Amino acid sequence: MRKLAKTIMVTGGAGFIGSHVVRLFVNKYPDYLIVNLDALTYAGNLENLKDIEDKSNYIFERGDITDEKRMQELFEKYAFDGVIHLAAESHVDRSILDPLQFVRTNVLGTANLLNVARKNWNGNYAGKRFYHVSTDEVYGSLGAEGFFTEETPYDPRSPYSASKAASDHMVMAYYHTYHLPVVMSNCSNNYGSYHFPEKLIPLMINNIRNNKPLPVYGKGENVRDWLWVEDHARAIDTIYHNGKEGEKYNVGGFNEWKNIDLVHLLCSIMDRKLGRTEGESAELITYVTDRPGHDLRYAIDATKLNRELGWKPSLQFEEGLEKTVDWYLANTEWINHVTSGDYQKYYLEQYEQR
Repeated sequence: MRKLAKTIMVTGGAGFIGSHVVRLFVNKYPDYLIVNLDALTYAGNLENLKDIEDKSNYIFERGDITDEKRMQELFEKYAFDGVIHLAAESHVDRSILDPLQFVRTNVLGTANLLNVARKNWNGNYAGKRFYHVSTDEVYGSLGAEGFFTEETPYDPRSPYSASKAASDHMVMAYYHTYHLPVVMSNCSNNYGSYHFPEKLIPLMINNIRNNKPLPVYGKGENVRDWLWVEDHARAIDTIYHNGKEGEKYNVGGFNEWKNIDLVHLLCSIMDRKLGRTEGESAELITYVTDRPGHDLRYAIDATKLNRELGWKPSLQFEEGLEKTVDWYLANTEWINHVTSGDYQKYYLEQYEQR
């Protein structure tokens, strides 16, 4: 194996955000070896990375971050200079149904990864970095005004956000106790290509396409800040290379939308794209019982990231949403695969039967 300038492991690299990060790093840094670690659960899909799978500076390894032996094997094999940690159970609804799975992956998995990194780096931290990617949901719920800043106290309201809050605290504990070189970011809701269609935007696009009901919680008045996933990947690149050790950075789009307004916008875009009558898709909207502990509003203040590292979103939301809709309409085969399990066959063909 040729020795490159840096060897970085991206955990969860076959998932939605992870695949965009892996692709950016592989293409932008040909002198880095990027090792994509993913357990390939329901949301991990190697078809997300077909365009780079033959690149000489890209390797896929299957593994679970809760498996200490497997993580140790990989650290010994690749002598990682850095870890970009995106692997997580991430869907709030699933966390309500199975909270312990979120504790196992998000809390114990993160602690395991931190411990293996500490053990292998053994105090020789020059050129090393552990980057933990988290969520704005750890901050709880906002009222009608105000923003989450890096100083906002944690107040998680769901098993998912509680598990991520615990993992954040564990990362900072390793920084303060062992001086592990860490950086961390907390990001708002992402949207874009390769998003598993259980999340709001791809779910609505897919259901509109198939004339299925569009389930909206409560009255649809919950507010979220949305960020194009490729802008998030750029932020991760910026923070990994230039963020200050021991610091955290909020990543957001300064782009708040009520869920119901977003769904109506998607309906309008889809009507135009599909040649339907204006308002036709909106007739599919169905209001369903609100989920337990549903936070009213999230809004991120990303001023620190802009001021200190120069990052800002590149797209206005309407432009990004148009790009997103176009991608899903052009990649219906991908949606059909991830919802049917055909991507598991792809994994066997590409990696286990070679």
